[in-house]
Amino acid sequence: MSFLSVRATGQGTVVQCVWIYERAADLDGLRRFHRNLGSGLLGRRIERSPLPFARHRWVAERASPDIDFAKRVRPRSELSAWADERGQIAVDPELGPSWHLGVAHFTDGSTAISLVASHLVVDGLGFCLAIADAATGNTPDLGYPAPRARTRFSAAAHDAYQTARETPEIARALVAAAQMGRRRRSDVARVRASRPVAVERGNADDALLAPAITIYVDLDEWDARAKDLGGGSNSLFVGFAAKLAELSGCMAAGDGTVGISFPVSDRTEGDTRANALSFVLLRIDPAQAATDLRDIRGAIGQALQTLRATPEELLQLLALAPLTPKRVMRRLADVAYGYTDVGCSSIGDIDPAVGRADGTDSDRVFIRGVRQRFTHQSFDRPRGILTVSGRIGGRVFIAVVAYQLDGKDSKDELRELAARTLSEFGLTGAID
Repeated sequence: MSFLSVRATGQGTVVQCVWIYERAADLDGLRRFHRNLGSGLLGRRIERSPLPFARHRWVAERASPDIDFAKRVRPRSELSAWADERGQIAVDPELGPSWHLGVAHFTDGSTAISLVASHLVVDGLGFCLAIADAATGNTPDLGYPAPRARTRFSAAAHDAYQTARETPEIARALVAAAQMGRRRRSDVARVRASRPVAVERGNADDALLAPAITIYVDLDEWDARAKDLGGGSNSLFVGFAAKLAELSGCMAAGDGTVGISFPVSDRTEGDTRANALSFVLLRIDPAQAATDLRDIRGAIGQALQTLRATPEELLQLLALAPLTPKRVMRRLADVAYGYTDVGCSSIGDIDPAVGRADGTDSDRVFIRGVRQRFTHQSFDRPRGILTVSGRIGGRVFIAVVAYQLDGKDSKDELRELAARTLSEFGLTGAID
């Protein structure tokens, strides 16, 4: 369904990992890492069925562009802008390449490395698993067939049979879609009516670049503050994001609460799904977030309990994906994802190998989600703040990409808001 939504809207999301070395990187180690990335979860792409109503499938795709070395040495102050540029270089999960790796050197002797992959190929946790495998030299063969290995006739016959077997599931999905649409329509309308747009503007067809920053907090300080406030790492992260939304004016409901989408991974060992996750939707009152996390912790716990008892409703719609026209898919994307103010994706404790792009520990690393190809023509769709958090190298990172800041649309303004939010929680940290 995500693949067809991207094709229908022309917009997509990528996952990006950026490593920062306060020295030159080991290029031999980096080249090994690059070769190894062509295996496992990143070594695949989507092949469409010849039938317009049938499911697509995975095929092997080990080819990737060579490492892209920046042509000039840049001032260190441009590192963040370089990472933003890499995040907007296109990937294509169907035609390829579905990922790319770039390197830049800076005048102070430091090096930055960026890996970008389509979110339709891998989610955040799967991304980390693929990186850790590549960094440690593990190159799993997942057994995907070569592209166009089937004749058109055999592919059509097999896919038609498979679709016929799924007819009861498709019927159940139709009922679920109608019910979900009725429940969420009013929420989407309310968000559209109340949320202004504030991003850098150019010509109507130009892609828009939202401000993005990364916050680093000492892990011991983060955990101690979470405990002091009666919460844990996840509740502190959600509270932090809610307070940032409050300070930035990114609150659509008009009742003083912040709508937060919190993805929950259900990826298991050997799981090859692209996006092995469900979403819990929270309404958080940010007023007390910086002084007491108990309500937020309780809300997360209750949402997780509900999720376990009732499977995430979006999963019930998967059977409809191949049958859904583009116009309807665009509407469905709005209904499914379009009415929260903040996305909070917590990766949790990250394998230290993820920080070793060249085989050695980087000085800093962060992972984030980035939207590509957003233009003025996209402005009828809601948007807000995307945050990703992870724990690695003795730090917690919080990557923030802000698509709506109530008139504030620069990195400097976003940094100021982040600093105010840290202060609200009694935290100190570095902001890049």
